[in-house]
Amino acid sequence: MELDPKKYNRIDYQKAPKILEVKDLRVSFKSDSGIVHAVRGVSFDLYKGETLCIVGESGCGKSATCKTLMGILANEAVIEGGTAMFEGEDLTRISEEDFHRIRGNKIGMIFQDPLSSLNPIMKIGQQITEATLINRNILKKRYNDLISKELIAFKNLQTERNYAIQQLVAQYDFYEVDAKKKLSDAVYQMKKAGKPQSEILAFERREKRHIRKEYRTIRKANRLKIRQIEKDYRLKEPALKTALALRKKEAKQENKVYADKLKKELQEAVSKIDVELKTLTPDKDQARIQELQAQRAKLINDYELKTCITKKQARAMALEVMKEVGIPQPEARFKQYPFEFSGGMRQRIVIAIALTANPEVLICDEPTTALDVTIQAQILELINKIKKDRNMSVIFITHDLGVVANMADRVAVMYAGKIVEVGTAFEVFFQPKHPYTWALLSSVPDVDSKEKLVAIPGTPPNLVTPPKGDAFAARNQYAMAVDYEYEPPLFKISETHYASTWLLYEKFAPKAVPPKIVTTRIEKALEEEEAYERHNG
Repeated sequence: MELDPKKYNRIDYQKAPKILEVKDLRVSFKSDSGIVHAVRGVSFDLYKGETLCIVGESGCGKSATCKTLMGILANEAVIEGGTAMFEGEDLTRISEEDFHRIRGNKIGMIFQDPLSSLNPIMKIGQQITEATLINRNILKKRYNDLISKELIAFKNLQTERNYAIQQLVAQYDFYEVDAKKKLSDAVYQMKKAGKPQSEILAFERREKRHIRKEYRTIRKANRLKIRQIEKDYRLKEPALKTALALRKKEAKQENKVYADKLKKELQEAVSKIDVELKTLTPDKDQARIQELQAQRAKLINDYELKTCITKKQARAMALEVMKEVGIPQPEARFKQYPFEFSGGMRQRIVIAIALTANPEVLICDEPTTALDVTIQAQILELINKIKKDRNMSVIFITHDLGVVANMADRVAVMYAGKIVEVGTAFEVFFQPKHPYTWALLSSVPDVDSKEKLVAIPGTPPNLVTPPKGDAFAARNQYAMAVDYEYEPPLFKISETHYASTWLLYEKFAPKAVPPKIVTTRIEKALEEEEAYERHNG
């Protein structure tokens, strides 16, 4: 009996809408050792309602990729290229001001250590309600939604200009950092070889003059390009600016009509209740009076929720979300400080804060790393439940394949800043194709396996100078000569399954079989699944 992978897909990838599209993302960091190429051409899609797990060793670029999507990269980081499209905007090119509209409201994030994510001198309730109260003006939010199409078109023009200028500036900055690092390495080698000090100093002076000259040449050429970019921007800007101004005027009027309508409906409904209340007497009609007063309070509460949220309503919403994430006695806990909570409860608070704005995408950056196994399971179950209840999309970053098995709809395996295999959870666990995926699966403890766990030899490559060819070749027992010369493309295995390995190139690749520990586990799992299906018809 052969199992059909599609049967295990919870998401229909042919019909499900894409929430996020990342294409050829490249992120580097300036360091004393040189330019670290942390993310090297990452591409993936995130679909509505799915959980995409990104798995790999520490330093493979998982967190850097997701911090790029949140706009919280360190100052030393430079986005060298690629796009991350979300609701018509490229997240790699928008400003910090624009990220305020997205971060928290549309894309939420949960970090590894909940204690460092929380303010130790601020009560939990205040931290949960903070974002709600900052964004309390619902009418303003509605106005922003009305002008979003024209605003995004205008902002995209600005971000295109800013991004192009940033890339040109980074080009000569990167050249200077890289050239000085190469000069430092060359001087070290000359000293190591015992060259005379006078020869070393002469070489150093000559090279420094060359670096300065080349730097000035690149900067001069790029400044000319920057002037042209500014000129093109000034030609295109007026039309988009006029369209945005017109739409703002229309939206302002639409919002006023909407607000007046809500106010009129409230006044009519409240007036009707007040008229009836005047006809009632407390002695005879106490039940009806209480019913009408409750209706009146609800009408006012609903009106405020559609216009401007009050502190009282923000508190009620916070208590509700605290209950949702499983915090007992939320009324009492609301007034406590982070140090009064356990690690698992602190993580629940962080999840509650992320959920207050009801984001469409939730990024979880190894949220269970600092927790024990029992609490881990509870947090994973909670995230799964919330995702299902709210129909959210989740990006889950982890190095633990056991966590992936419980969470993922699809899995992206990262190594040395690249995605080397991506597929549905069934495909990656039961039909893995990349040797690195095999190595990860071989190193995971399993109570049923009798084979010895296989350690991955060596260490990940230094991304200051990424290796030629396949980055995993030096640690890969299946590596061929071609792996050391050429980087493999992503070979298509199915509509949802891709892997970047020359073992899939049919013209010259030998037949490679996964390690015995992997094949044994897969066979056993498939046998158990087949037995379960036979037993349940």
